[in-house]
Amino acid sequence: MIRFTDCLIPLVIGGILLFGACRGTDVFASFLDGARSGLATGFSILPALVALTTCVGMFKASGALDLFCCALAPLGNLLGLPKEVLPLAMLRPISGSGAMVIFQDILSSVGPDSFAGRVAGVMLGSTETTFYTIAVYFGAAGIQKSRHTLPSALSADLTGFVISALLVRLLFGVA
Repeated sequence: MIRFTDCLIPLVIGGILLFGACRGTDVFASFLDGARSGLATGFSILPALVALTTCVGMFKASGALDLFCCALAPLGNLLGLPKEVLPLAMLRPISGSGAMVIFQDILSSVGPDSFAGRVAGVMLGSTETTFYTIAVYFGAAGIQKSRHTLPSALSADLTGFVISALLVRLLFGVA
């Protein structure tokens, strides 16, 4: 038996085609224009993505991530962040895929039901890949100066990190 949810995407696509045909729009030409524009946007943001990916790889491979985490351990302790999530807090604003690898390491080493595992899960879901987002969206829009965007976004990330630990402590008990 066919469920409605199995047909939802073909119905939406068919609805768009039918709507365009009723309005007298050349749907295929519009599709090609959109695809051309999407490819141009992809090519314009590609240099920023390559640079960002290269920098993240160098940051992790050089050992700088471990050095920064050791230096920030007292501050993390003061803020209530477990030491296991400090690499995640350092890498999350830079790289989503790098943060995902560290998240998997946290889960495999301390477990998903541990305090650090829960904080890492909440942290991953409530913060943003700030540098990636700024590079992609500002690059696509042609914005050269970010002005107050970066400090504001990083302070929001810091708030997300601290509140993640606080909420896990409040909802699941003291670690």
